Amino acid sequence: MKKHIVCFGDSNTHGYCEDVTDSAEGELHRFNEDERWTCLLQKALGEDYLVLEEGLSGRTTAFSDPIFPGLNGLEALYPCLLTHEPVSLLIIMLGTNDTKERFSANAFCIGMGMRRLVERAQTTLCWAGGKPNILIMAPPPIGDEMKDHPLAGEIGGGMGQGCVEKSKGLAGQYELVARETGCHFLDVGKLNCPFNKLDFMHLTRASHAALAGHLAGLIPTLV
Repeated sequence: MKKHIVCFGDSNTHGYCEDVTDSAEGELHRFNEDERWTCLLQKALGEDYLVLEEGLSGRTTAFSDPIFPGLNGLEALYPCLLTHEPVSLLIIMLGTNDTKERFSANAFCIGMGMRRLVERAQTTLCWAGGKPNILIMAPPPIGDEMKDHPLAGEIGGGMGQGCVEKSKGLAGQYELVARETGCHFLDVGKLNCPFNKLDFMHLTRASHAALAGHLAGLIPTLV
């Protein structure tokens, strides 16, 4: 059987594209199968691996959204893992949506949400070889420009106050969670993966390619 790599995330795993000039699909607002990092990773890893896309726009680590239902990652993770068992590696990249003002969660609390996710995954009987194997990826922090850019108004309004500052603290909290729970850790903010210049919180087409390229070299060392 192929090695199952489950990519559990939000819109940056789903492949949301705010800048319609940056994607071949234009008005669909989603990068296609030749552009998304998950699909590029599949091509790079080859036939011995099965990369499974589990990205949902708006998903949080463990917070239920009072406006949009079904976005709590903690509630979705268990059936997701069982669906794709046996899992060789779970990649989690979440946290940007947790910084929304309506959740009233600082970086420490968002880190607790990530810890809850990890603990649920580690106790789910889905693992190839019986041993949990998790890579926590901290998303890049939201760009400072998002607060003032006129084209970011609708998304920025939904995020509310304080999201930029909170997002800058996620990597430190996630690295601590990874160390204390025995997970792998990657700070995507330290890679060459900038956000677009419209909403300052979604990866560009080039960033998808860069992330896939880095993971293609890393994953064979983890599984």
